[in-house]
Amino acid sequence: MILVTGATGLVGGHLLWHLLQQNITVTAIKRPTSNLEPLRQIFSFYTPHADAFLRRIQWRIADVCDEKSLSNALSGIETIYHCAAVVSLGNGSEELIATNVNGTTNIVNAALKTKVKRFCFVSSIAACGQTIGEELITETTKINEIENRSAYSRSKYYSEQEVWKGISDGLNAVIVNPGVILGFSGTDKSSSELFARVRKGLPFYTLGGSGYVDVQDVVKIMIELTNSAITAERYILIAENCSNKDILSWMADGYGKKKPRICINKKTLLAVGNILEILAKIFGFTPTLDRSMAHSASSRAYYSNAKIINELQYQFKPIEKCIQEICDFDKSKLG
Repeated sequence: MILVTGATGLVGGHLLWHLLQQNITVTAIKRPTSNLEPLRQIFSFYTPHADAFLRRIQWRIADVCDEKSLSNALSGIETIYHCAAVVSLGNGSEELIATNVNGTTNIVNAALKTKVKRFCFVSSIAACGQTIGEELITETTKINEIENRSAYSRSKYYSEQEVWKGISDGLNAVIVNPGVILGFSGTDKSSSELFARVRKGLPFYTLGGSGYVDVQDVVKIMIELTNSAITAERYILIAENCSNKDILSWMADGYGKKKPRICINKKTLLAVGNILEILAKIFGFTPTLDRSMAHSASSRAYYSNAKIINELQYQFKPIEKCIQEICDFDKSKLG
């Protein structure tokens, strides 16, 4: 039996859909207060009969941050896809790190205790090393000064370390490091927030860029890796290295909006982020931009997908096509 954590999130939701297409029993955990509407919206991306597929999921009440609740949730489970995590591009907090790391520690320990046969962990390229210029970042690129990275980056790095500890104790696991994941989520969180902003009209862009990937490619690869004999390996999952301007322009085209034409340089962006961060501390609000987000939006990194392509001979969906599909569906929902 399969268990999915983070079932109402972008990756977890699309993963559940693809698992259900295999006509197998799929179990997912949720908290008593979990909202299943985002999952229903994700299913609606694939079918007009979302509720019929929702009824096929076997739900168990648990929270990865509550170690005791996982004992019953893992009864009879042979495979775990650990997708649950708090995502934040900002400075975040120690609470974010604790949630992601402790949650991973708990599920890894529970998997070892119940002798789960396969474990797939969704990490991020935020946990990978850094290079200079256009040198490609690979799975073996060294990580320097992790404490100077963003809270989210540190949380994913430390979470990975918990999985590697589990592997050293006998956990049969594989790790994926997706780039910026694009997909319909039924919410305005994560990358979906960017689609929402462009839909309203966004004239600005920054000079940064990163590795991007369609959520469907991420979950298909997760399933293929988990069903294979591969273990104790990590894989960067990106389709293309794209500039922020290209991504925003493709989104604008998809919605029939004007392409962004005003460039905000790094110095200006960091200054604005710093000011908003100071004001947020004084007046007690969450800034729409802080120094961490400004740095991320104005930095460019390049990632290699050679390892996963060589391993699975996988062909990624072009990012422009991915964006067009999401925009088309979003417009159909809006009427």
